[in-house]
Amino acid sequence: MAVLVVGGAGYIGSHTAHVLQRKGYDVIIYDNLSTGHKKLAEGFEFIAGDMADTAKLAKILSRCDAVMHFAAHAYVGESGTNPRKYFHNNVTAGLALLDAVMDSRVRKFIFSSTCAVYGNPVKVPISENNPRQPVNTYGATKLAFEYALEAYGRAYGLKYVSFRYFNAAGADENGSIGEMHDPETHLIPLVFEAIQGKRAALDIFGDDYPTADGTCIRDYIHVTDLAEAHVLGLEYLNKGESAAVNLGTGKGSSVKEVVAAVERITGHSVPTHIGPRRPGDPPELVADPSLAQKVLNWKAKRGLDDIISTAWKWAQKHSF
Repeated sequence: MAVLVVGGAGYIGSHTAHVLQRKGYDVIIYDNLSTGHKKLAEGFEFIAGDMADTAKLAKILSRCDAVMHFAAHAYVGESGTNPRKYFHNNVTAGLALLDAVMDSRVRKFIFSSTCAVYGNPVKVPISENNPRQPVNTYGATKLAFEYALEAYGRAYGLKYVSFRYFNAAGADENGSIGEMHDPETHLIPLVFEAIQGKRAALDIFGDDYPTADGTCIRDYIHVTDLAEAHVLGLEYLNKGESAAVNLGTGKGSSVKEVVAAVERITGHSVPTHIGPRRPGDPPELVADPSLAQKVLNWKAKRGLDDIISTAWKWAQKHSF
């Protein structure tokens, strides 16, 4: 089976491409490299292009059996200050990709969505039937695309999986690929930057939340666990079904717990600075991953220590 990985030169897309390749799939990576890195696509057929270039996509899709869509802008803060950029890429260009798929013979589509579609959850852990009420533009654009998939599925017979990620982290165990964001906004790489002296201290946004230690709790999931779920998602689509599925561990860790784990695993102390809360940060976001286990037979295999160990291995080898 040939899979077109759109946004495959990015963080999660590249890890998924590697897992697909190991499982024997033919992989074509399609990326405009606006935030992706050619280095992460080494060893694959790579085609540079935009999602909105439907003529280029048509030629490629004629060779493919399924599409995985990772090509989104994903900075929550920026989405609020530049919503035009986010709606243009995540919705308008995304729909161009979806229409190109519908004009081809491909009817299997996997979408990289987010727990941000839930907004402030009414109940934690968060199941898929939690109301979808995003509180930021990024989440709103992802929800808009989810609605499009649902409508296209009903009208045109598209089979899809929308994977709602919790906090992706870590790096491939073989050390060949990892996280390369600029600017970096994810907690664990920021902790490493504080250790390496690339920043004066790790900024902790609020220590007065209603949690055990006052800092936000998030569900950190290893990027390779995420990638493996996407392969199982393809197998699920072969059954002719569609679904929206959370991808998380079901276990939350606070910011201070993550910092303590980094200090224990790396042997380095982490300078920290406590600042005010960021607007829109819920105290706790933890997945109920039971649906993924039920429909995909998937469960996260790697814990926080694995996430930190693989990410630290990558951070020590690469300085960007």
